[in-house]
Amino acid sequence: MSEPSELVYMSAKQVAEYLDLNEKKVYAMANERMLPATKITGKWLFPKILIDRWVMDSCHSGMLSDRMLITGSDDPLLSMLVARLMAEVGSRELISYSATGSRLGLELLSKGYADICTLHWGSADERNIRHTALLKGYPNHQQWIMVHGYNRQQGLIVRPELLHRCQEEEMVLLQPWRWVTRQGGAGSQQHLEHWLMKRGATVDSLNAIITAFSERELAGCIARNEADIGFGCQAVAQESGLGFVPLLTESFDFVMPQGIYFRRQLQQLFKMLVNPGTRQMAAQLGGYDLTDCGQIIWSPQ
Repeated sequence: MSEPSELVYMSAKQVAEYLDLNEKKVYAMANERMLPATKITGKWLFPKILIDRWVMDSCHSGMLSDRMLITGSDDPLLSMLVARLMAEVGSRELISYSATGSRLGLELLSKGYADICTLHWGSADERNIRHTALLKGYPNHQQWIMVHGYNRQQGLIVRPELLHRCQEEEMVLLQPWRWVTRQGGAGSQQHLEHWLMKRGATVDSLNAIITAFSERELAGCIARNEADIGFGCQAVAQESGLGFVPLLTESFDFVMPQGIYFRRQLQQLFKMLVNPGTRQMAAQLGGYDLTDCGQIIWSPQ
């Protein structure tokens, strides 16, 4: 048998030996969703990295409860709120936000490298279908919940002098403009591909010259005249002084293991989201609707 340190997934028997528990207790804890596990063809598998993380989080009321690592989709409002939270807590805690794109963020969450993943994978109307379908592609999604952040306006970001030529969507694809796209697995790239598909086009049909790895990088490329047009949220366009054509309302949501929902830093973040100052900030950025933020909108139960 492989040594526990070499394992990626452990059986119930291996977990029982590793944690010095009765094997029946391991099964009971898995069924009660107390241990991070997934059932494949009737057999429980336990990701070792998450078992180790669970043990660490259990020590002394949570050795890691003094930090919160957020990954996933890029958002200006969230970046500003995390910066304000860090200013409040100083060096006593760590609240970190790394914009990686939706899919990479979920992979990091699945492997235990992040506490929370943000994503925007479909329109607000399709959220319950598209977001949950995406989550179910990860083996330990049964330990996750999804919490609504806010709705955002998503669409075309363009150089201001080109905005008047974007009023008819079909005409946009006829222009020889330089496109900046996002990396595969980013929510904005998913939106772009879906928009193109409805018009019988693909990313390969665009004059795509740059790949950006965040929405702010995308907007910066356009603002510096390195590209003409891209796909992103209204707030990013507005803070960069660019033109914006709204195409859809999307749901920007938070995914996390169930226990993380009660972590102090996350509750502070949700409390901050509903205060008047944040709502004023969101209005100034543009394109946000903070109705129902902080509500649990999906769980595997």
